Amino acid sequence: MTAINNQQHSFELTQTDVNHPKWDEPIICRVEVDLPAWLTQLAGGPGWEVYSEDEEDSCISFAMRQGSKVNSKLAEVTLYHNGYALVDVEGKSLFDGSLTSGASDCAHLTYYHADSGEKIVLN
Repeated sequence: MTAINNQQHSFELTQTDVNHPKWDEPIICRVEVDLPAWLTQLAGGPGWEVYSEDEEDSCISFAMRQGSKVNSKLAEVTLYHNGYALVDVEGKSLFDGSLTSGASDCAHLTYYHADSGEKIVLN
């Protein structure tokens, strides 16, 4: 999965918006992760690919491999909907924590208005 680059739209605040900000509107937070780049960063060595995925109510897990099908290094990446992640490579835990902490250049947070789907740009 790669991060999608969207154009940022500028807008003007009217006096009404300044006096009555809409902080009570529901928003959606989306975490986008470049899995092959992240595993390259964590485990070393390029060439990681996703070969299967499994989605559950609270998370999505990706089975990944590096190298050929016969002689490959295996990894499992589990991304929870709350921004938490687990990464195991060859049975060894390489990451157990929050993607939202800004610790990885391969993970990006994006916010959207829940009603309209419009992207929210934060300063």
